[in-house]
Amino acid sequence: MTSAFVAPEIPWAHLVPVILVLGAGVVGVLVEAFVPRRARRPVQLALALVALAGAVVAVSALWAGVRDTGGTVVLGGSMLIDGPALALQGMIALLALVSLLVVADRTTAGEDAFAPSAAAVPGSEYEELARRTGQQQTEIYPLILFAVGGMMIFPAAGDLLTLFVALEVLSLPLYLLSGTARRRRLLSQEASMKYFLLGAFASAFFLFGAALLYGFSGSLRLADIAAATTTVTGLDPLLIAGVLLLLVGLLFKVGAVPFHSWTPDVYQGAPTPITGFMAACTKIAAFGALLRIVYVVLPPLEWDVMPVLWVVAVLSMVVGTVIAIVQTDVKRMLAYSSIAHAGFVLVGVVALTSSGISSVLFYLLAYGLATIGAFAVVSLVREVNAGPGGAIVAEATHLSQWSGLGQRHPVLAGAFTLFLLSFAGIPLTAGFTGKFAVFSAAVEGGLTWLVVVGVLASAAAVFFYVRLVVLMFFTDPVGTPGESTTVVPSEGLTAVAIGLGVVGTIALGVLPSPVLELFADAAKFIP
Repeated sequence: MTSAFVAPEIPWAHLVPVILVLGAGVVGVLVEAFVPRRARRPVQLALALVALAGAVVAVSALWAGVRDTGGTVVLGGSMLIDGPALALQGMIALLALVSLLVVADRTTAGEDAFAPSAAAVPGSEYEELARRTGQQQTEIYPLILFAVGGMMIFPAAGDLLTLFVALEVLSLPLYLLSGTARRRRLLSQEASMKYFLLGAFASAFFLFGAALLYGFSGSLRLADIAAATTTVTGLDPLLIAGVLLLLVGLLFKVGAVPFHSWTPDVYQGAPTPITGFMAACTKIAAFGALLRIVYVVLPPLEWDVMPVLWVVAVLSMVVGTVIAIVQTDVKRMLAYSSIAHAGFVLVGVVALTSSGISSVLFYLLAYGLATIGAFAVVSLVREVNAGPGGAIVAEATHLSQWSGLGQRHPVLAGAFTLFLLSFAGIPLTAGFTGKFAVFSAAVEGGLTWLVVVGVLASAAAVFFYVRLVVLMFFTDPVGTPGESTTVVPSEGLTAVAIGLGVVGTIALGVLPSPVLELFADAAKFIP
């Protein structure tokens, strides 16, 4: 006697945000094949903007239902759409939408941040021909959409196989995008290669850890692994080794010490709009997945694994802050700053309290807005040759080139100052509220000593942020012979992104309560 086939019930509504983004990515590939070259950019940009805006609207529509029911298990447990997952998906889509404005912006001369032919050998005749004929890399848009789709699946994954697939979907486009810079092509390609090789190693660690955890529990589902940790099987070394290897892959994506070596090189070499996108959205996705692992799988292993995360948090805060102090390149300084911020976020992650989840979500939103805005400003500050025509060249990233910028372009320098002050955690900025929230959660979780380290690191970090502010507003320009610095005129999309970052940073700093309460209502994972 055979049983009747029962069709699976899939709550498609909960998959709409991801379907919109990945579906638009697939359509973007078809656009590259069938739409005439001259019309591709506006079509791709409109498609990407509509998809990301639609994802934000879809998350908003799902919010009330998920908050009331506690979440929904989708695709047999492959994805878990609960409060934290939905909040993270909304933040990723929103910040990707703001990042896309910077990515799509062009100078008044029609140049964007990307090489006309990324596959061409730097300095070759073919590259020069592509530049003269005005070719554009419109493949950038579907690559970004695929990366965003992977990022949205990553924090919602309910099993290790889905988590690994999402990791690769978000990583592979970023490896390509890092090597597409229009200027300093060799540096960009070097960054892409380093990111790819180190990312491959990190993925191998992650996969090996997943295999060990499968050997321990007989399942790849996080819930089953968590249940297996409460029973005595004699396979504890397998469990501990698997969890630690899994954490290596996740800590690599957030840029925490000692898995941070890729961060300064990739941040410096990648196209600046991609750096901002990557620094904000990838960190949100990776910390979302890390939160789920820590709060679902690790509680029974608190005294076996959590001390490792304490050490990583301390090293990230200290190493990121100390090395950032001696940097002379703005993008590398912001890269080491991001490493320090990874440590600050980890302080909230290891709190193991409900307030730890909501505080981490708030911190990631505040940091993401300021990061996209900061790199958007960097993308507009350029070197200009003093020779005939005054040709605009690469971004002016050396600190000395920012001297007197506030005197010549006070609005732009003022916006950058606000972002730097938010990074430093100055009151009435979003960064201050975020740090206060994660430190409060850590104190609640009994980790006061870790908060003391974080406060000292924050105090030291103020130096290199304020140093740049002093250079912009209180130092006269120091001109290099034959060279000067200017703010390049553009179509205005970057200015819109900077404006959104400014508004968000001030709003979250002055009136944080509604957002904190929103995240507090959703701070519960499906077990």
